[in-house]
Amino acid sequence: MNQYVCITIEPLQNEEAEILMASLADLSFYAFEQNENQLKAYCKMQDFDKFRLEELIPNSAVFTKEIIEDKNWNAQWESDFQPVIVNDFVAIRAHFHEPISSVKFDIVITPKMSFGTGHHATTFLMMAQMEELDFKNKTVLDFGTGTGVLAILAEKLGASDILAIDYDEWSIHNSIENIEANHCKNIRVEQSDAIGKIEPVDLILANINLNVLSAAAQQLSDSLKENGQLLISGFLTSDESIICQRFADVGMKKSRIMQKENWVCILFQKNNKR
Repeated sequence: MNQYVCITIEPLQNEEAEILMASLADLSFYAFEQNENQLKAYCKMQDFDKFRLEELIPNSAVFTKEIIEDKNWNAQWESDFQPVIVNDFVAIRAHFHEPISSVKFDIVITPKMSFGTGHHATTFLMMAQMEELDFKNKTVLDFGTGTGVLAILAEKLGASDILAIDYDEWSIHNSIENIEANHCKNIRVEQSDAIGKIEPVDLILANINLNVLSAAAQQLSDSLKENGQLLISGFLTSDESIICQRFADVGMKKSRIMQKENWVCILFQKNNKR
């Protein structure tokens, strides 16, 4: 049976928590709960590195560690999970919530240890930007799919073929479960830590972190059709210039930017004329 680690860090100011989340994502923490003056972060037991964690935590804060078994993880999420609503566009809820009729798209997920429930600012930003994009009959890559919510939303927006990939086995199982719960037919799910060789697509969605995005920039560009669009998030405003330069180097032009708290979501367009 898999084991997971829950780290509770406190006290933290809001800005400290946001910076820390970005750093923890690079340490294989991939689910977060931000409360008042407190941050909870989750990772697999085998990925937990106490010494690197201690280097990141501010001197004014302390952390406690809790071991979570597979069997009680879902119960823990369900006890706290609340619907997420993005304007009048989309809602993400669990099966035990009532349908939300005030939005165009109502997505049902089983809340498990997969990043992307919509509660984090970056997932919210990705969905808000997706409202402005044309997915009708488009091919899509969801790189780092997590719960699969972005792939699900892409299909609901009219995408004809979607490839959702993630390196984590738990995310793969959870995304498949959520895809089936939302009656999606156009999404293929693959477990991988890299894009590999694929037919270039019209749109790529990538909500991950600074290091993965930077390392995969050339792959992401190569996987886009001419004039294709790339929507990315998972990094802070302080890293915006780094990301923009990295993607400019591989032929991507910044088209639109959106910010929530200290997190950023950027839309790029592939520009083959470098």
